[in-house]
Amino acid sequence: MRAYDSATTPTTIAVASTGSPRTGSPRTGSARAASLRTSGTLLAGLGVVSFSLTFPSTVWGLESFGPWSLVAVRSTLAALIAGAFLLAGRVPPPERRHWAGLAVVACGVVIGFPLLTTLALRTSTTSHAAVVVGLLPLTTATLAAVRTGRRPSRAFWFAAVSGALVVLGFTLQQSGGSFSTGDLYLFGALLVCAAGYTEGGRLAALMPGWQVIGWALVLCLPLMAVASAVALSIEPVRLTAHGVIGLAWVAAGSTFFGLYVWYRGMAAIGIPKASQLQLAQPLLTLFWSVFLLGETLPLAAPVAAVAVLVCIAVTQRAKS
Repeated sequence: MRAYDSATTPTTIAVASTGSPRTGSPRTGSARAASLRTSGTLLAGLGVVSFSLTFPSTVWGLESFGPWSLVAVRSTLAALIAGAFLLAGRVPPPERRHWAGLAVVACGVVIGFPLLTTLALRTSTTSHAAVVVGLLPLTTATLAAVRTGRRPSRAFWFAAVSGALVVLGFTLQQSGGSFSTGDLYLFGALLVCAAGYTEGGRLAALMPGWQVIGWALVLCLPLMAVASAVALSIEPVRLTAHGVIGLAWVAAGSTFFGLYVWYRGMAAIGIPKASQLQLAQPLLTLFWSVFLLGETLPLAAPVAAVAVLVCIAVTQRAKS
C-alpha cells in the first residue's frame, strides 16, 4: 500500500490500486484519465444525491425516535452493514498507521455530523438546515488545502467563495439576518464533517473508499451499541412508517452507501473538486423538503440555484 503523497493524481491512484503501471500511448493514458475523472464525478455526484435525502429522512426518523436514539441506532445499523461487507470480502484490518485517520472520519461523519444536525433539526426546518450546510464545500476545500498541501487556483477559490457567499446570503435572508441555536449546531457540524471528509478523501487514495467508511463505522460500533441501548431506554419510541423509513435511509443510504460512493469519487477527482459538487446538495434537499415534507419553497431558491450551479461549473473547470 503506497504512502500518501500530496502530488497524487487520479492516474497515480489508479496505478496504486492495481499495483502495476499503466502502459500504452499518451492518448490512451489521457483517455483513461478522462474516464477516471468522469466516473469519479458521477460517483461523487451520486453521493451528493444520497446526502441530500439525509435531512428529510432525519425529520421522518424523529417522528419515531428521540435525537440521541436516532443517531446511535443509525450508526449501529450502518456499522453492522459495513461489518458484514468487510467479513464477506475477507478484508484484512487497515495498517496501524491508518487508524488515527479512521478515528477522525468516525468522529466527523459517523458521530459528529449526524448528532449535531439531528439536534439542529429539532428547531430548524429542513430547508434552512440545507442552506447552512451548503457552506460545507468551502470548509472542506480549505481544510483539504491545509491537510494535503495542495493549493487550488485563484479561479477555483473565487468560485468556491462566491458559492459559499450565495449560500450564506440565502441563509441570512431566510432567517431574518441572525443565527439561531440550531445554526450553531449546524456550523459545528460543518467543521467536524469537513475534517472527516478531508481525512477520508486522503485515506481513499490508499484503500477502497468503502473500506474507509466501513472501518470507521466498525470502529464506532462498540460505543454506538452501548449508546443505542442507553438512549432507547430513556427516550420514548413511537414507531411509524415514516420513522422506520427515515431510520433505514440514514443508516443504509446516507451513512453507508452515500459515503462509500462519495469517498470513491473523491479519490478519483480530488478533495477540492469533489467538495464543490456539494454546492448542489442544499438545492436538492430543498426539493426533497417540498416533495417529501410539504415545506414551503423559499422564493429566493431558484436564484440561488442558478448562482450555485454556475459556481459548480467554474470550480470543475478550474485547475487544482
